[in-house]
Amino acid sequence: MTSPNFLSTLTAAILLLATDSDAYIGVAKPTTKISIIRKQTVDTTTIGSIRVPTVGTGTISWSSDSFFSTENSDVDAVVREAYRSNAAFFDTAERYGTHYKTALGMGYGETERMTSMYLKKAELTEGASLVNPVVATKFTPVPWRTTVQSVVDACEESCKNLGVDQIDLYQIHMPDIVQPLRAFGKVENKDKIYWDGLAECYNRGLVKNVGVCNYGPTLVEKCYDALAKKGVPLASNQIGFSLLGRHNGSQETLEKCNKLGVKVLAYYPFAMGLLTGKYSKSSTDEDNSLIQKKKSNMELEDLERYAFGDGESVPEGGIQPLLTTMAAIAQKRKKTVSQVALNYVISKGAIPIPGCRTVTQLKDNLGAMRWRLTATEVKMLELESDKLGFDFDGAGLKRTNEKFVGYGVEKWSLD
Repeated sequence: MTSPNFLSTLTAAILLLATDSDAYIGVAKPTTKISIIRKQTVDTTTIGSIRVPTVGTGTISWSSDSFFSTENSDVDAVVREAYRSNAAFFDTAERYGTHYKTALGMGYGETERMTSMYLKKAELTEGASLVNPVVATKFTPVPWRTTVQSVVDACEESCKNLGVDQIDLYQIHMPDIVQPLRAFGKVENKDKIYWDGLAECYNRGLVKNVGVCNYGPTLVEKCYDALAKKGVPLASNQIGFSLLGRHNGSQETLEKCNKLGVKVLAYYPFAMGLLTGKYSKSSTDEDNSLIQKKKSNMELEDLERYAFGDGESVPEGGIQPLLTTMAAIAQKRKKTVSQVALNYVISKGAIPIPGCRTVTQLKDNLGAMRWRLTATEVKMLELESDKLGFDFDGAGLKRTNEKFVGYGVEKWSLD
């Protein structure tokens, strides 16, 4: 068996990933119980066997306040508010962790543990929720994971990190694209091995549901059929999907998944902030500063090109005509532009998974629930988006169809 130290070194060199076997072991029960007036309305859908709110929360941006702990007061408040609002559905992954720790090969599993810690705290202090909390996590395909048992081992580690015996939804993070020897003509695709690993986790009772991420129509159907032969239902497929991201295979993937009964989870539902309205001509300097603090120069350059156009790859005016239509609908509905963006995804049958760092952001996200755009409004938005003549595929190194993996960039396509 390969040693943990070797894996950590190899991870830092290739993917800036790492292992961390310390699991969350619980929180002390508070001495007093807070009385809460809880919202009594819910807006839910299903992923396989579980009921979830129609808007989830992505955790990739969560980061600890300290090098030596997994604490963040803002994240604590976000989890508590989501729990109170019957909307505690969090999407995480084994490779998510505090950013500088991950860069040093030390953050593996940290966000899983942070999510578990604050959920347990919310359950102890807030009482019962009308919708059971749900946490989805992901297995990362890497070159040294070559067996079914490697999937089981990773799943058991995630169970430990999350403090559960059974994970609600266990997903493969991406197709097996990390092939460091590709340049030398050696490619060993392990997708089928990983599918068998998902089936083994399911049959052992380690997970309630299994899913995949970044699979196009062809690959998702192959996975669906392979799992079905083992009596395992494919519950979900997570892809980049938004009003600005429909013509890169996402729409076809959504349609295939809807046909198969596989729920689509949509990351980048705001197109990295473009669809929040904060890149509009009417946004204030304060609005823009909030975005710039969290974006690299490369990302900002790409996003501003989308937002306002460069006269070359993006026509002058960028996405402003679309934002004008979204703002008109938002005003009529007494909603925000962000809420219109999320509700569009819901109206297409998918679950948006926007990132969220603050309670203010969370409340705005949850405002996309408990109402629906009309078919006419959906058509208006799509027509205006189509008129733009371009699609969003990410910014900087964050892309919907490629990943920087240390030795270079690996790509995939939704076909």
